[in-house]
Amino acid sequence: MPIVRDLSQLPATARGGAVAIGNFDGVHQGHLRIVAQLLRRARDVGGPAIVFTFDPHPVRILRPTECPPPLTWTQRKAELLAEHGVDKIVAYPTDEALLSLTAHEFFDHIVLGALGAKAMVEGPNFYFGHRREGDVALLRELTAQAGLSLDVVEPFQLREQMVSSSAIRQLIAAGEVEAAAEMLSAPYRMRGMVTHGAARGAKLGFPTANLAAVDTLLPKSGVYAGRAWWSGACFLAAIHIGPNPTFGEGIPKVEVHLLDFQETIYGQPLEVDFLVRLRDVTPFASEAELIAQLTDDVAQVRALGSRK
Repeated sequence: MPIVRDLSQLPATARGGAVAIGNFDGVHQGHLRIVAQLLRRARDVGGPAIVFTFDPHPVRILRPTECPPPLTWTQRKAELLAEHGVDKIVAYPTDEALLSLTAHEFFDHIVLGALGAKAMVEGPNFYFGHRREGDVALLRELTAQAGLSLDVVEPFQLREQMVSSSAIRQLIAAGEVEAAAEMLSAPYRMRGMVTHGAARGAKLGFPTANLAAVDTLLPKSGVYAGRAWWSGACFLAAIHIGPNPTFGEGIPKVEVHLLDFQETIYGQPLEVDFLVRLRDVTPFASEAELIAQLTDDVAQVRALGSRK
C-alpha cells in the first residue's frame, strides 16, 4: 500500500471517512480491535478507513534515550494494516512543527482540516497535542462540538494479560516469540541488509546470510526456527542471534541459514519471521559437534515449518 507522508498530497478519496490515530507499533491484537471498529464506522459514514501514524515515533524526537526499539518499520506496519482492511495509511513525518501543535490545533488542522474526518476510533490511553495535553475526555468534547462520532475501544486481554506493544517487547526480548506471535497479528518479523561475514557457515555446509542495519527489536540470543522472505519468495530458515563462542567470537551477530536456497544476495534486504526458539547459543568442543547440532537444528526447522 502506498503511504501518504505529505497531507497536501492526500487524495480526495482518503478524506471524509473514519480515522484512527496512533503509533500502531507491531499491529497487535489490541490494534486489530480498533481497526475492526474503524472499518464499521467507515461503512457507517460512507468513507474510507484511515490510520494516521507517526514516523518516527514522537518519543524518538522528544526523549531519544527513552525510545524503545520498534516492533515494526513503517512499510511493514502499512502492509499489516492493509491486510486487515485499512484503506489508507498516513505516516506523518514527526517534526518540531507537529509536536508544537496544541491539542485544539492538532484536532482542527489535522483531524478536521487535512483528513476531513467524520468519525474517530481510539483506545482509552490516546493522547494528542503539545506535551500530550489532549486526552480522550478532551477528544470527546472536540468531536461532539464538530459533529463527529467517537468510539473508544477498550484494551484487549489475552489469557488475563493486557496486550500491548510493551508486553510484546518483553516477550521478544526474552525469546518467547511464540507467545509474542499470539499477541501480534503475525509472527514477529525483522529485516536487515545482507553483508559479508567470515564465510565459516559455508565451509561447514550451512551458508548463512549475515544481517546488518537491523532497525527493530532483536530477540534474545539463541537459535530460532523461522522463515526468510526474499524477492517475494519464502524459505524456511534457521536463525542464529548472538556470539559464536565455538570460534572465540564474542560480538553478537544475526545469521540466517535459508533452507534449499542457492542465491547470492549480498547487499540486498532480507526479512525474517521468528516462529520458535530452539535453543541457547552454546560453545562446542569441535567442528564435528557443531555440524551435528546444526544438522539437528535444520531438521527441527523442517519439521516445525511443515506444521506452521
